[in-house]
Amino acid sequence: MKKINLLALVLIMVSAFNGTAQKNNKIKMKKVLFVVTSHSELGNTGEKTGFWTEEFAAPYYELLDKGVQIDIATPKGGQPPIDPKSEDPSFATEDTKRFDNDSELLAKLKNTKKLAEVAASDYDAVFYPGGHGPLWDLATDKNSAALIATFYSNNKPVAFVCHSPAVLKNVKVNGDYLVKGKKLTGFSNTEEAAVGLTDVVPFLLEDALQANGAIYSKGADWGSYVVEDGLLITGQNPASSKLVAEKLLHQLNKKN
Repeated sequence: MKKINLLALVLIMVSAFNGTAQKNNKIKMKKVLFVVTSHSELGNTGEKTGFWTEEFAAPYYELLDKGVQIDIATPKGGQPPIDPKSEDPSFATEDTKRFDNDSELLAKLKNTKKLAEVAASDYDAVFYPGGHGPLWDLATDKNSAALIATFYSNNKPVAFVCHSPAVLKNVKVNGDYLVKGKKLTGFSNTEEAAVGLTDVVPFLLEDALQANGAIYSKGADWGSYVVEDGLLITGQNPASSKLVAEKLLHQLNKKN
């Protein structure tokens, strides 16, 4: 009888341990929404644009490899355009090479959710990769602006890199621009001039955000530089992509 009771006790303890482990796994599992541009035309140049591969791939894998669940949304749904320049071998990194051979992710990109149909309540944070595309669509997208405001108002991190901080241009929280009085960064005027697109883009990110009260700063052109101000995380350029994701992951882990 004692042996039976002992066995029963062991089984109960194992069951309790497994239940606790499963509960802890559920607590630790985070979900992030990636919002990607649907715009493919580089102004009136006749050239193509879209999202920049490294700015998507580096954060995606940094989060995915740490157990974060990721959904992808675009204004139009479906396949978002990739800036063809970002696929140049000279810009290749380990993350972009992994991206190019990731059949599961490439299939996922073909079936992105429509931005109007996603809810901030389903996610713990939102991340926007850059590329020039967001300057034309996401910067004026009302669904995007409302989504960011909802995340921020509900104490959820909002993260951006390179050109994507431009999507904050029209975002307001409690009647004020979200960026007002906030420290941030993004693709600089000097970097835009270096790529010869100052007169092509609809607006300069650095100027537009400062006009709305942002406290803009930058590091060296093309170097990694990230600014974190509370829930707002911004990176200056492609080289900043992974560090933005690391900062975002740190904020997510603090919320366990």
